[in-house]
Amino acid sequence: MKIIITGGGSGGHFYPLMAVADKVREVNDDKHIIQPKIYYMADVPYDENVLFRQEIEFIKTYSGKLRRGAGIKGFFSSSVRGLAKVLRKDRPDVVILTGWQIFPLLQALFCAVMLRIPRIVRAESNGMKPRGWRVRLVHRLLLPLYNGYLVIGRANQQFYSGYGVPRQKLFSCPYFVDNERFLDQVEKSIRKRDELRSRWSIPAGSICFLYVGKLTEKKRILDQLSALKSAMASDSNIHLLVVGTGELLEDARKEVKKNHLPVSFVGFLNQTEITDAYGVADCLILSSDYDETWGLVVNEAMVCGLPAIVSDRVGCGPDLVEEGITGSLYPFGDIQTLAARMLYMAENQERLLQMGKNAQRRVLQHYNVKKAVKGTLAAVEDVTGQAIS
Repeated sequence: MKIIITGGGSGGHFYPLMAVADKVREVNDDKHIIQPKIYYMADVPYDENVLFRQEIEFIKTYSGKLRRGAGIKGFFSSSVRGLAKVLRKDRPDVVILTGWQIFPLLQALFCAVMLRIPRIVRAESNGMKPRGWRVRLVHRLLLPLYNGYLVIGRANQQFYSGYGVPRQKLFSCPYFVDNERFLDQVEKSIRKRDELRSRWSIPAGSICFLYVGKLTEKKRILDQLSALKSAMASDSNIHLLVVGTGELLEDARKEVKKNHLPVSFVGFLNQTEITDAYGVADCLILSSDYDETWGLVVNEAMVCGLPAIVSDRVGCGPDLVEEGITGSLYPFGDIQTLAARMLYMAENQERLLQMGKNAQRRVLQHYNVKKAVKGTLAAVEDVTGQAIS
């Protein structure tokens, strides 16, 4: 059986299906039952030794500029040429698509429809975000073109169910990161925790909260600084470590300077360095709006043993954050509630440590590549009518 996986845009979003393909190939290497193959549509020269670490064939079929700008104009700013010809040549049994966020993915969908190749989609859209009637209409026209749907979490399932997708066509494919790699790396980071805290000017005995991501309006760094200011009035033994750069960096620095806040800015850390931040921190905060369709940094933090405080508009919240068990949710934009959550964590350190252990156990047991492979292969069997043994 030949499976084609198509994707484009952010390599981070594409990683889970790459890992699934790699695992499938590994499991079926002797029997050669399944042959996964990847079409990755991109206009940037990703380092394949880093992004495509698995031994998966990489086929670059992209031509044009990849989504320059937002809206309709940005969506149609890219295209793929000759994709139907490639699909005819490969004659796959099924095509798995990573959503519809760029035009090349729709081209791949329409080519598969034209060639009568079964289609499976693994998108990140969730049912939490309000949408206008035009967007809802597009979804209603688009979703019936797929034969199977890989569900990354509860809010994602809510999205599909809201458009009438039958439950038997939904297959669990939980969102995950490279759990083993993060576990291995964070152990090394924890061993140098004191050294890293000193380097980043984090007081040895403080409770360190962590921000990871671009400093953009979507992720609401200024909300975290306001909450920190409020929390400082009750507990001065807290600190915020900010990892990332972006358009709001200077505004954030000014806010810190103006209010004398205990914040360390360390800039961008790549995937080989990010566990240093998880190793020195005590709790992650993700304060994003609805555009955070999942929030993989929560997976990363939890597998490294940290609980998370997450806004109720973040897609992973219903799956990963159980109140008081693995972290805490708070109403988006509610500065005082966020401050209260931070204070609770700082004042209940034993509970904080236990929540971190619970969070780690949850992602290791339920959000991993094995479960994603199981769901993916179940979907493949269903849409092709072929048993995989």
